Parts: sequence; structure tokens; C-alpha cells
Amino acid sequence: MDKLTVVLGDYPHAQPLLDGDVTVDGYLVEPVEVTPVIGAYRRMIRDLEFDVCELAPVSYLMARQEGIPLTAVPVFLNRRFHHGDVQCAADSGIRVPRDLEGRRVGVRAYSVSTGVWVRGVLREEYGVDIDKITWVVDDDDHIEGRVPANVERVTDGRSLGELLRAGEIDAALTGNAGTGRAGAPRAGWTAAPETPAADEGPYPLFPEAGTLAVDHYLRTGVYPLHSLIALRSELVERDPELATTLYAAFAESKRRHLAARPGWEATPRLARQGQQIGGDPVPYGIGANRSSLDAMVRFAKDQGLLDPGFPTDLPSLFAAGDYPDA
Repeated sequence: MDKLTVVLGDYPHAQPLLDGDVTVDGYLVEPVEVTPVIGAYRRMIRDLEFDVCELAPVSYLMARQEGIPLTAVPVFLNRRFHHGDVQCAADSGIRVPRDLEGRRVGVRAYSVSTGVWVRGVLREEYGVDIDKITWVVDDDDHIEGRVPANVERVTDGRSLGELLRAGEIDAALTGNAGTGRAGAPRAGWTAAPETPAADEGPYPLFPEAGTLAVDHYLRTGVYPLHSLIALRSELVERDPELATTLYAAFAESKRRHLAARPGWEATPRLARQGQQIGGDPVPYGIGANRSSLDAMVRFAKDQGLLDPGFPTDLPSLFAAGDYPDA
């Protein structure tokens, strides 16, 4: 039986697969832990270090464009809305999205998924000229050479959170995409400590972020993707059925998890998102995610991360296989 090394984030709905309760026919799954899982992305893209690895979707598309021998199955383990991810410095005076023009905004790397989604929404929904924003980054992109001229690198080792609190950047993205860590953006970084809310601290660009996110979803059908499952292309070339088999295993893993713990109570954030969209918070398959996939490709092209001629035929972005919505 062939072995598959598999790297995933901490997702209860994928745990039955990692635990061996759900099997991949003909293969022995060998979990590999990388914390945070973002630390595995570059290792997979640059060194093909694992057989199967969760990847940021935009990084995967950029890797395909560069001819890196990776392919994917349409399993999207993680999703999130982003209206709440922009925090403004206390004295920035930013009140509406277009106030970001001419300002300095922190993001871990230009191609990070949260950044792509936020910039896309700012431009399409609010008319923000994202090219008039200086994007301040403190990490490398997984695929280099695509950043525009309006990207500036932090060189003194301070975190984006520190720069935001000091007012040296006007706004920043939150979480792993920006201010949510205390250490350097590498494997093993530490989360930023929780600090009490204060009137003089950073404040959200969109105070009613949840309402705006649901409104955007209901109007557009776009539910931002934050991971997909990539595998080394040679595995599929050697076993053309592997993609279908792997997809079915992830779908069964989710089904078993929900049978044991219905309602997504093991993941409160996903439970909340399921209530917001009125359905499965992590739908798998191409059909169920068409609007989100189309938007992701469109945003990445618009932001210069993908070439204008990058294919928009969604099935061609994934390994040939049978992917019923699940």
C-alpha cells in the first residue's frame, strides 16, 4: 500500500481522515503536523515536500501559472468573510473605505488570501483605487516576482501590530494575514496576546462587518475560499483515480464528523458562518463554489497576481475527477 504524507490545518471535519477512520483506497495516510499550517505552504510550493497539502488558493493558482507540478481537488476546508479584517490606527482619521487611498496598509504578504479578498471587495464594492494604497508587508510571497510597485517591505523586524499601534501604518489586516501574531511570520510563530479593547486603540473600518458580509454574500454568492487541497501532479499521473478517491474521502470525513457532532459546534466560527449563509459553511465541489472561484480568479488577475490570459475554465484548474457537491 502506497503512503500519502498529508498536511492540513486543525479542522475537526478533516480529523476522521487523519485518524484513519476514513481511508483513501489503496493508500495509507500519514499525517504531518506543521503549525501553523501556513508554514507548510512554501515548503510544498517550492520543494514539493509533501504528497498532499492544504494550500492557499491564490498561491496554488500562481504556482500552476509558473508550471510548478501541483494539481488540486476542490475541497475547501476553510472559509471566512473579510469585512471585519481591516483595522485602522487610532489617529488615522479613516472613516470610509476610500479614505484608505494614499495611506499605508499592512498585510503579511501581497498575495496572502485575505489581502486578495479584501482588495477585491474594496475595489468592486466601494470604488477604492487599491493602486493608490501603499501595501506594507513583512513576509515573502510564496511565488515571488509579482508584487506591484506600491508594495513596501518592513525592514526593522517589528510586527504589523506594533506598527499599527504606533500609528506608523494607517491600517492593517488582522489575524495571520497581519496583526494576529507576535513573532516573525514563519513556522512556529506565536499569536499576538489579546489586549483589552480601548477607546484609543485600533478600530474596525466596518463596525457592522457581519451585516455587510452577509449582504455581500446574498447579492453576489461570493463566499471567500481560504484553502484547497493540492497534491503533487505525478501522483495523479501515476494513478488517475486518486483525485476522485481523495475527494470522496474528504467528503466522507466531513459527513462522519457532522454525524457525531451536528451543528458544527466543534468549530463555532464555522457554525456562525453556516447560520449567516443558511447552509453548509464549507461546501466542497466546483459547482457549489463557482461564484467564489470566479471571483478569486478575477481578483487575482486584477491585482496582477495572475496573467490576463490565465484560464477561467474552472474544471481545468483541478485534477480530472468526479466531484459531486458535498
